[in-house]
Amino acid sequence: MLLAIDIGNTNIVIGVMKGLDLITSFRLTTQTPRTSDEYGIMMVEMLREKKIHINDITAVIMSSVVPDIMYSVNNSIKKYLHHKPLIVGPGVKTGLAVKTDNPREVGADRIVNCVAAYEMYGGPCMAIDFGTSTTYDIVNAKGEFIGGLITPGIRICADALWQRAAQLPHMEIKSTKGILDCKNTVTSMQSGLIYGYIGQVEYIVNKTKEAMGCDNLKVIATGGLAKVIQDGTDVIQKYDGLLTLKGLALIYEKNR
Repeated sequence: MLLAIDIGNTNIVIGVMKGLDLITSFRLTTQTPRTSDEYGIMMVEMLREKKIHINDITAVIMSSVVPDIMYSVNNSIKKYLHHKPLIVGPGVKTGLAVKTDNPREVGADRIVNCVAAYEMYGGPCMAIDFGTSTTYDIVNAKGEFIGGLITPGIRICADALWQRAAQLPHMEIKSTKGILDCKNTVTSMQSGLIYGYIGQVEYIVNKTKEAMGCDNLKVIATGGLAKVIQDGTDVIQKYDGLLTLKGLALIYEKNR
């Protein structure tokens, strides 16, 4: 079985994969001060809790957008799981031609998402990842990564509201009954956040279709809050919560 690790700014998502099938998964918070021993022990214990023995893990692949913790995580895998992880980055085969000014600066998670979106759903396509930031990444019909947009994530927008406005409370991010369901401060914030974000998504997707001259752009969403946004719009054709883990599994197969 393959251990696929996606290190994001907020969470580290770890999945045990058999082909493109997820056997089990768990999350760690992304914290810079942890040592390799702490990461290693937590991973081993969580695998044991999921009834996975470390000897069942045959390989490890990971992508990361947090360089500061890579040394500790890399060493924890070598020390506790006894594998040298394949790290998605320059020199790793992905099957995508990256057509940007500086391909090396494109986040590994964005490439991983695009690999999964293109290979599983075809091109042209857009992978939208609703994470700490929201990324809109575009692959053309020839399988070329031609760029994308990065915006503040939904949680960042919500946090900005209650941190910067003295009378606005911290709130749960969730959809409301309708755009006119604004009968108190909390539902006003929730409606404004969700419908405002839906408007952003629809505008970016439609402008991308216009710029590319194609109406058949496949839009695939992933990330923790993707389903909330998808439920409010028809521009997202597919929600795939395992898009990043599937992309890691596909890249691993290309580099065996």
